[in-house]
Amino acid sequence: MSPTRNRIAVYPGTFDPITNGHIDLVDRAAPLFERLIIGVAASPGKSPALPLELRVDLAREAVSHHANVEVRGFDCLLAHFVAEVGGGVLLRGLRAVSDFEYEFQLASMNRHLIPDVETLFLTPAEQYGFISSSLVREIARLGGDVSGFVPPAVSAALQAYRRNNH
Repeated sequence: MSPTRNRIAVYPGTFDPITNGHIDLVDRAAPLFERLIIGVAASPGKSPALPLELRVDLAREAVSHHANVEVRGFDCLLAHFVAEVGGGVLLRGLRAVSDFEYEFQLASMNRHLIPDVETLFLTPAEQYGFISSSLVREIARLGGDVSGFVPPAVSAALQAYRRNNH
């Protein structure tokens, strides 16, 4: 792998929506790499609540304080996206032991598909370890306050989405 590729990390996910836990990982990973690309997956199989374009826009706003972080949507195999952007490292978050088995399986598969790319796991700060996009979506869907778990723009977007779709 070229030294340049080692300096480009890809943080893939559905980000439906991006949470303070995701942003915590970006805040800690951004100084480690020349470029950090947040890859927002279309993931139609997961039936995301928010459209891809909105998820990309919300993620861009949430990480705009980092000059070396960019956000891109993608709708192809992650291995193809990583190759397209020249990534050498996949960044993944581990909140709890329960995440490990699934993440280990993904890392192993990615090692077969893109053997020259390494997976790096980071854990969020303790105050974010319990936050997941699916929990945030459910709380928002039921009219609960998610402002402690997501940036203000995401909270507003979830409220607007709920009003317009219920």
